[in-house]
This record gives sequence, structure tokens and C-alpha cells, in this order.
Amino acid sequence: MRLFTGIDLPADIEAALAGTIDQLRPAARLRWSKAANLHITTKFIGEWPEGRLEELKAALALIAKPGIIPIEIRGLGWFPNPHQPRVFWAAVHGAQSLRDLANATDSACAGLGIARETKPYTPHLTLARIEPRGGGPAPDLGALRRAIAGLPVAPFGRFEAGRFHLYLSEQRDGASHYTRLAGFPLE
Repeated sequence: MRLFTGIDLPADIEAALAGTIDQLRPAARLRWSKAANLHITTKFIGEWPEGRLEELKAALALIAKPGIIPIEIRGLGWFPNPHQPRVFWAAVHGAQSLRDLANATDSACAGLGIARETKPYTPHLTLARIEPRGGGPAPDLGALRRAIAGLPVAPFGRFEAGRFHLYLSEQRDGASHYTRLAGFPLE
């Protein structure tokens, strides 16, 4: 089982992001995300034996509850940098409690033998992956950069997260499909 933990987005923010993706998609041939799949990942777990699923759920249930987490989705960017990007993303701005949740999840998972994160937690929503097709050159991003420059600067929205979830990630029909396996209250 391929697993991760994360926070769902409210429907209005998902719709705003879907509109932006639809507006930008014609500007570049990238691997665009489905807005319905967008979530704020707090911990990528990776492969996990199904026979130990209840053990993982129990460890996640014991994480200290940071309380409701205020979150704003605002701004766009590139990983690892704008000059040689591999990922196009929307920025997630959360209180310190969002980082605390990610750190607590990382610690709980480390107690089960799951590797700790090696990079600082950078919450984001992956809107597209920039991948050369068929081993060819990287796609031209000039038109996409111009389209982004023409977008309004307004935030995609704000919300208060009250739960995080454990998800199963499966590849079917060439696309990722996510299934919630468990939910955990934040207060």
C-alpha cells in the first residue's frame, strides 16, 4: 500500500484552483493535476504493509492535537526553482500549527520505522509536473509564464482545517486515485 497523510481542501478552494488550472492548461503541455486530487500533504509515508495498517492508524491517532489550523492558499511558484522547474505549485500559508502537525506526523511515523523527512516542510499544492515527453527536451514554459503573469493576485481562499487524513494512493488508468482510509480530528 502506498500511503500519505494530508488535509482536504474545501469545495470553493478546489473550484478556484480548478479554474486556474483550466485557464493555464492550454499554455503548456504539462502533467496537470486534477483539482479533485489536490490536498495538503503533511507526510509522505510510501509503501506500507497492509497487515500493519491498524498499527499506523493507532500511531496517527496518538499525535498531539494542535487545534484548528487556519490555512490560506495564495500565490504560485516552482520547485526546485523558476529557472529549472520540475513542479508548478500553489502556495499554502498556514500557522505554525501546520508545521507542528507535519513534524508530529513525521515523528509518529519514525517510531514505526518510516524514514524521517530530510528537507524542511514546505506546504504546497502540486498543480502540474514539468516532465520532458519521451525523453525529449523540457517543455517550453514561455507561454505559461506569460499566462501566469496575467492572472489576478487574489488568494484562492482561506479555511480552517479541523481534520487530517490517512490516504491510499493508487495508480489506475495512468492517473493517481486517492482513497481516505482514516480521519483524525485536530482538536
